[in-house]
Amino acid sequence: MSADELFSCHSQPTTVDYSGKVPVEHLDYDYIEKCKDVKYLEKILRVLRSGDEGIYPHLIQFCESHLEKLDPKSRALRQENPAATAASLPKEEWTQIVDELTTWQEEAKKTDNSLKKGTIYDAVVKETIPPVRGSNCFVPVSQNSVPNGRRNLSKCALPRDYREWDKFDVEKECAKIDENVVNTDPPAILNIGYPKIKTKVDVSLLPQQEKLLLANREKDKGNEAFRAKDYGEAVAYYSRSLSIIPTVAAYNNRAQAQINLKNWHNAMKDCQRALELEAGNMKALLRRATVYNHMGNFQLAADDLRMVLRDKPHNATATQLLSEVEKKLSESRPEQQCKGKKILIQEVEEEDDNSNNETTAQQTTCPVQPSQPVGGEESSATPAERGDMGNAQKKPHGRGDGGPHSESNNSHHGHWRGKGGSSDKYKVTQESKEKVANGSSKRGSTASVQGDQSGSGKGTPVGGNAAETVNLDAPCGALPPPLSRLKNEGNLLFKNGQFADALEKYSQAIQGYTDTGLDSPEDLCILYSNRAACYLKDGNSQDCIQDCTRALELQPFSLKPLLRRAMAYESLERYQKAYVDYKTVLQIDISVQAAHDSVNRITRLLIEQDGTEWREKLPDIPLVPLSAQQHRREEPPSTEVLQARAEKAARDAERKAQIHFSALKQDGNDFVKKGLYQDALGKYTECLKLKPEECAIYTNRALCYLKLERFTEAKQDCDAALKLEPTNKKAFYRRALANKGLKDYLACSSDLQEVLQQDPNVQEAEKELEEVTVLLRQSLANASPAKPRKTVPITEVEDDEAITAVPNSESSYRGENISINLQPTNAYDFGQSLNAARCSRNTAACAELLASTAPEMLPQYLSSQLDGHTISFIMEALDSHLLEKDPTLVYQHLNHLHTADRFSVVLMLLEKDERHHMTQLFEHLSVVESTEFTKNDVQNLANKYI
Repeated sequence: MSADELFSCHSQPTTVDYSGKVPVEHLDYDYIEKCKDVKYLEKILRVLRSGDEGIYPHLIQFCESHLEKLDPKSRALRQENPAATAASLPKEEWTQIVDELTTWQEEAKKTDNSLKKGTIYDAVVKETIPPVRGSNCFVPVSQNSVPNGRRNLSKCALPRDYREWDKFDVEKECAKIDENVVNTDPPAILNIGYPKIKTKVDVSLLPQQEKLLLANREKDKGNEAFRAKDYGEAVAYYSRSLSIIPTVAAYNNRAQAQINLKNWHNAMKDCQRALELEAGNMKALLRRATVYNHMGNFQLAADDLRMVLRDKPHNATATQLLSEVEKKLSESRPEQQCKGKKILIQEVEEEDDNSNNETTAQQTTCPVQPSQPVGGEESSATPAERGDMGNAQKKPHGRGDGGPHSESNNSHHGHWRGKGGSSDKYKVTQESKEKVANGSSKRGSTASVQGDQSGSGKGTPVGGNAAETVNLDAPCGALPPPLSRLKNEGNLLFKNGQFADALEKYSQAIQGYTDTGLDSPEDLCILYSNRAACYLKDGNSQDCIQDCTRALELQPFSLKPLLRRAMAYESLERYQKAYVDYKTVLQIDISVQAAHDSVNRITRLLIEQDGTEWREKLPDIPLVPLSAQQHRREEPPSTEVLQARAEKAARDAERKAQIHFSALKQDGNDFVKKGLYQDALGKYTECLKLKPEECAIYTNRALCYLKLERFTEAKQDCDAALKLEPTNKKAFYRRALANKGLKDYLACSSDLQEVLQQDPNVQEAEKELEEVTVLLRQSLANASPAKPRKTVPITEVEDDEAITAVPNSESSYRGENISINLQPTNAYDFGQSLNAARCSRNTAACAELLASTAPEMLPQYLSSQLDGHTISFIMEALDSHLLEKDPTLVYQHLNHLHTADRFSVVLMLLEKDERHHMTQLFEHLSVVESTEFTKNDVQNLANKYI
C-alpha cells in the first residue's frame, strides 16, 4: 500500500485514537506531509524523539517544520532550558546567588532558634483551662481525668453457657461493683454567671511575631463566642487580645459586644480608642452613633452617621438609623428648650511668670443639656479632632478625665468655646484631607496635614478624588529635581500610610541635601519635620524628638516641629518638656485647639505629680517674637481653599436638600395613605420648591387635587409632568380624570387611549374609557341641535352674468346656488367651504375642494372641526367623484387624514351607515391599479380606518 493510499484511509472522517500507539507506517515523509491533525503530529514527533522506533534526525526535523507551519505555538516545539549551574553563569553572578542563599539560611536558623527559646503556651499550660461552652464545670489541667485505682478492677469469670447465665444475679453484681468503687474525684467546680477568664496576658518576654499570632488567636476566640451569642465571653477574649496588641478590629468587636450587653459607657470607650488608632473608621463611627442614640445624644449620633454616609452613601444601616435619630431629634428639641438651665461656667488658667499677662477665660454661657457633662474643664478632643499627626500612643489621662475623652465634650459638637477661638479649625474635614501630603499649611492647619511644604513649592492635592494623578516632579523650594522627587514620593507614601517607606525617602533626601552642600535651611527644616512625623507614627518618639530639635535649630519657632516634639515628649511621659512646647505653640498660634487640650490635660498630671509647686519645677518657657506669632497676622485663604470650601458647602447643601426632600416626600405619601390629601398637598408643594424637575411629585400632587376635586390644578400638574416625561402613564391617566371632571370628554378619551396604547392591561383605563365614550355620545347628541351655524353668503347669478366677487375661476367653484373658495389659506376658510358643500350635500364641490388642497395640509385644516359627519361626507365625495379622476390623490388624502387630532375618538363614534361608506371606498380603491400604491398598501391603510 502506497503512502497516498495509506493517508487516504486514515484521512476518513473517523475518530483518531490519541491514546493508542502510532503505527510504524505513519512514520513516513509523505504521511507526515499530508497529515493536518496537529495533535496527531505532536504524538508522532514524540515517538520520533523517544527513539523507540530508531533515530531519524532528518525525519524529526521535517516533522518539526511541518508542525510549525500548522501551529507555530505548539507545545511540542518548545525547547526545554536546562537548570542553571555554575558553569552556565558568570562567576560574579553565581557568587552573589550563593551568598544570598547562605545569608537567608542563616537568618532562618536564627529565627527558628529564637522561636524555640520561648513558647507561647508555657503560661497557658499552668493555668486552668476554661470550660467548654455550654457546660458549667471544668477540671484542672494537672489532674488526670481517669484515676489510676480505677484501672485495676478485679475481674470475675464470665458465664459459659445459657444455664449459667440464667443463674447470674444482675442486681447482686451491680451492688458488688458499687462497693468496690471509691469516689476519689474532687468535686466539680461550678461557675455561676460568665467563666472567670483572665482578661490580660503577660507577653513581655515574647517577640513581636508571637505577640501578633497570639493576639489574632484570642480575637478569633472572641469572634467564635460572639457568633454563639456568648457576649460576655467574647468581651473577655477581645480584652485578652487587646492586652497583647491593641488593634482597631479588636476595639470595634469589643464595642459591638458591649452594645449587645447594653454596657453603653464601655462601648463608648472602645469606639473612642478605635478612632484614636484610626481616625474616620466607619465601623467605629457607626457603633459610636448607636451608643449616642441609646444614651440620648441624638445630635452627636446624627453627626457620626452623616460622616459615615459621606464616604458610603449606600450604607442601609446608617441611612435607617439616621432617619430614626433625626425623628427623635426633632421630637426632643422642644423638650430640651423647655428643660434647659443656664449655668455660668468659668475656667481660670494661670500663666507662667515668663509668659504673657495672666488672663481669665470665661466660657460662653449656654444651657446645659442632660447629656452634657457639667464641670469647669473641657476634655481634650480625640486625635481626629485635634488633627495630631503621628500620635499613635495612648495618651495618659488624669483622674479628672474619666478615661478616653468623649466627643460630647468637644467644642465643635456643643455650645462650648475655648478661649483660643473657634475649635472647628482643627477638625479632620474633607478640606483638610484635600491638602497635600507634604503639607502646604495655612493658618490653623498645624498637625492635621501629613507633612510640611515650603511656601514656594506647589503641591498637588490628592484628597477627594483618589483617581487624581500626583505630580512627583513638582518643584519644592530650592531643592534640586532629584531631591524634590524624593520628598514628593515621601509625602505620597505618608498619605497612603506607608510610614516606613516614607521615612526612607525623607532620609535619602536629607542625605542628598548634605552631599550636595545646599544652603536652604527652610527646606532642610521641612525634611526633618516630615521625617519626625514618620517616627511619631511608628512610635519612635526618641528619634522624633531629635529630628524636631534639628528642625528648630534651622528654623526657630516653627510650629509643626514644636507640636510634634510636644507629642513625643508626652508619649514618653516627660510632661514638663511637653508642657513647655505646647505653651510655645500657643504663643505662635493661639487657635491650635490640640495644644489647648494637651495643656489642660498635662496640667492635671503635673499637679498630681509635683503638687501645688509644679510651676516652679518647669523649665523656662521661651518668649516668641511678634514676627513669629501667626495669630497676630491674618492671611486671607488661598483660592484653592476657598474653592474647596465652596464645593464642600455645595455638597453639604445638596445632601441636606436631598434628605429634606426625601422626608417631605415620605410624609406626603403617608398623608395620602391616611386620606389627608390637603396635608399631603402642602408636603408635595414644598418638595417642588426643592426639586422643581421631579416628575413623580407632580403626578402625586395631581392625585391630591383630583381627590379634592380641583380639576384645573390637577390638569396643570399633569401637563407639567408630561413636559418632563412625555410617556408617563400616571400623568396621562390622571389628566384624563381631570378632563372628565372638567367635562372635556373628548380630551379625556384621547388620554385614556394613550394609556391603553402604552399598557393594554390597565383595567381602570378600560372602564373609564367605556364610561367616557357614553358620556361623549350623549354630549354630542345634546349639543348638535342647538349648535349655532355661521351664515354663508350665497349669490345667485345668471349664466351670462360675470361674477364680480370672485373674478378668478380657478380659485372658486360655482354650483347651482353656492359659491365655494377652492384655495383656502387657513383652517377657517377651509371649514367655511367644507360646511357650505356639506349643507347642500354637494359632493362634487367637496371633491373639487379636496382636489385643490394639498394632502399634507388636510389634517391641519380639519383639526378644529373634525366629527363623524364630516368624515362620512369626505369619504362619500372621494368615492363618488375623485376616485375615478385621480385615485393616487385619494390614497394620499386617506394616508394623511388619519393623522388628524381626535381622529381615533371620532372614528369610534361613527354610525353604521357612515362605516359602510368608508368600507365601500376602500373596496373600490383596492381594485384600482396604480404605480403609486399596491393592493397591500390599501389593505394596511384600511386597517387604520375600519
